[in-house]
Amino acid sequence: MTLDDVADELYGLDPGEFVEARTAQVTAARENKDRALATEIGKLRKPTVVGWLVNLLARELPDEVGALLALGDALRDAQRHLSGPDLRRLTTQRQQVVRALARKAGELAADRGRTVGEDALRDVGQTLHAALADADTAEQVRRGRVVTAASYSGFGPAGLTVVQGKSAKKPPKSEPEKPKKAKKSQERDLDADRAEAEAELADATSGADEIRGALDDANTELGQARSTLTDIDHRIEELRAELEHAEQERQFTRNAEKASAEAVHRAERELEAAERRVEAARRALDDLG
Repeated sequence: MTLDDVADELYGLDPGEFVEARTAQVTAARENKDRALATEIGKLRKPTVVGWLVNLLARELPDEVGALLALGDALRDAQRHLSGPDLRRLTTQRQQVVRALARKAGELAADRGRTVGEDALRDVGQTLHAALADADTAEQVRRGRVVTAASYSGFGPAGLTVVQGKSAKKPPKSEPEKPKKAKKSQERDLDADRAEAEAELADATSGADEIRGALDDANTELGQARSTLTDIDHRIEELRAELEHAEQERQFTRNAEKASAEAVHRAERELEAAERRVEAARRALDDLG
């Protein structure tokens, strides 16, 4: 069994099953006297819920995920050639496809008895956006090997932060030299223990990074909400001032309407009196022949 075979199996599991399965694979490799494979397996990092959701999409909907990643090539080409209409059209299409896939990720999780929140689905969308802008992230998504969420801002490599297992491109750590006379079994146990410890540290770091990202998002949303609330408060004050002015105009107009009504009533009485006077004068004239 190769490292790719093991990774394919492990990253298809629920995150809660990952560590136990990884430990079993490390043990199996050690029993087969493949120390190098055991060490590499031990370095595989446990996926977060977001990583698991993206990996589910890659395994269950490979054609749709592949179509999305192909869209990334078209977007990069449109950006290089500064094709405004194409870029706007493809950007709209990208947003629609990403939203649909994030929604399907939630449905796939529900089919497996897992309920995921809107925050996780939003991070799935961000990771898919990042895959469109970064080739390494795209490869991790395509292979279903995503470890944790990737954050994305703006299309293209700038503003992209990817926190993935093997795509992070960290320089390989040199293994300390072993005493020449140490027993092979002790070396294997030490390598495996160190690999598991490194994997646990990577998992803990990944979790902290994800929480830190969620905190940043929450702070951003809080700032936006406060700004919006301030704008609304200002608008309310403006509307109150407009309402007060309108009420004053209404009272003024009501007074004018009352005065006009009285003037009309008075004019109607005067007209009736004038018409009676006209009629009386006409009769007097008729009487004189």
